Amino acid sequence: MSRIPNRPLNFLHLTTFYPPYSFGGDAVQIYRLSHALADEGHHVDVVHCVDSYHLLHPGPPPLAYEEHENVVRHELRSPFKGLSPLLTQQIGLPLLKGKTIGEVLRSKAYDVIHFHNVSLLGPGILEVEPAQGQAVKIYTTHEHWLICPIHVLWKFDREPCREPECMKCTLMAKKPPQLWRYTGMLDRMAKNVDQFVAPSRFTAGMHAERGFSQPVAHLPNFIDRVDEDWKSPGPRPQEKPYFLFVGRLELIKGLQTLIPLWDRVQGHDLLVAGTGSYEPQLRAMAAGNERIKFLGPLGQKELGALYYHAVACIIPSVTYETFGMTSVEAFARKTPTIARDLGALPEVIADSGGGFVYRTDDELLEAIGRIAGSPALRDELGQKGYEAFCTWWDREAHLEQYFGYLERSAVKRFGKAPWLEN
Repeated sequence: MSRIPNRPLNFLHLTTFYPPYSFGGDAVQIYRLSHALADEGHHVDVVHCVDSYHLLHPGPPPLAYEEHENVVRHELRSPFKGLSPLLTQQIGLPLLKGKTIGEVLRSKAYDVIHFHNVSLLGPGILEVEPAQGQAVKIYTTHEHWLICPIHVLWKFDREPCREPECMKCTLMAKKPPQLWRYTGMLDRMAKNVDQFVAPSRFTAGMHAERGFSQPVAHLPNFIDRVDEDWKSPGPRPQEKPYFLFVGRLELIKGLQTLIPLWDRVQGHDLLVAGTGSYEPQLRAMAAGNERIKFLGPLGQKELGALYYHAVACIIPSVTYETFGMTSVEAFARKTPTIARDLGALPEVIADSGGGFVYRTDDELLEAIGRIAGSPALRDELGQKGYEAFCTWWDREAHLEQYFGYLERSAVKRFGKAPWLEN
C-alpha cells in the first residue's frame, strides 16, 4: 500500500443507512470499508440514522451483520422518530440529531471524516468538524443525491432522467420538495469537503454535467476476496442450470423486463435474490413460470455459492447505476455478467472484458444463448472478470487509492499528512 500510516487513525463515517439498518449496496460498501479499515488496526465510528430506516421499513432488519471490535455504531434515534428525518429532508440540517453527533465529534481526535449517503442527515452535516485535531473530509457519491432530489435520476417514475425537471419530478414521486435545494445551501456546504469521489467515471461525469459545484474524482468500489470462496464454493443450489439476478426488487432495477422474456430462454431457470417494495408485482408477473424462483434476501455468504454456480449474472437496471457492484461480486467468483448498456454498467464490463452489454431484448437473448451454449466462453469471460477484480476492485486496490486521496487532501489542506510524520 502506498504511504501506510505510521499509527492507527480515527475514522468517522456519517451516513443515513448502515447495516443492518439499510437497504441497498451503498450501505454494504460502507460496511466493507469500515471493516477493512478496522482490520488494518484503525478505529472506526459510524453514525447512521435508525429513524430514517424505520420511516421506510417499520419492522426489524431482515438480515444480521457481524460486528467488528474496532467498529462502533452510533444509532441516531429521536423520541420524535420519523419526524426527525422528515424535518431534515425539508430544512437540510440534522435537526433532532445534533446532540448525538456532537457527542461523537467530541469523543476523540478524528483524522478522517467520511460522508456517504447523507440525504437524511442533510447537507448541513458537511460543515461538522471534530473538537480535537485536524480531520480530512471526503465524500463518496454512492448515489446521485447531490444532483437529484430523488437520488436515482429516475424521471417521472418511468424513465432515466435526461433533461432535469426536478420540482415536477419530485411531486410526481410523491415526495415533499426540498426547498433548501433552491437556496445555494448545497454549494456552500460542499466547500467544506476536501475531496468528492465517485465509484465510476460515469457518475463523476454525471455530477459535472448536472452542474455540481465541486470536482468529483474516481474511486471504484470494492469487495473482499471473500476468502477465495470460488476455490471451495458451497453446494449448487439446484442441479438445473440457472442465470442469476441479485438486487433490490424495485422498478428501477429492471427485473420486470426479464420476466416476460424467460419463456424464450429454454433449459435454464432464473433465480432471484433480494427483496423490495416492488416484489409483490414481480411475483405476480412470474406466477405462470415455474422456472423463475424468488429466494428472498440473502447474505454474502449465501450469495457466494449462488454466484459461483450461475451460468451468468444478469443486471437489467433501467436507470443510471452509479457503479454495478453485482458485476464485481460475480467476477470475484469467476462468473460473467450480462448488463444493460446504461449508466456505469457498461464501464465495468468494458474495463474487465468479463461479459456482454445489451440494449434490446433480442441482444439480451443472444448474449444469454452465447454463454449458455458455450461452457468454454463462459469460463473465459469469468476468468477475465476475476483478473480485473483482483486488479481494480479488491480490498488492497481500493485501500491504496483511498489512502492516496486522503494523503493528497491532507497535504492540500494542512500542508502535510499528519499520520505520515516521523
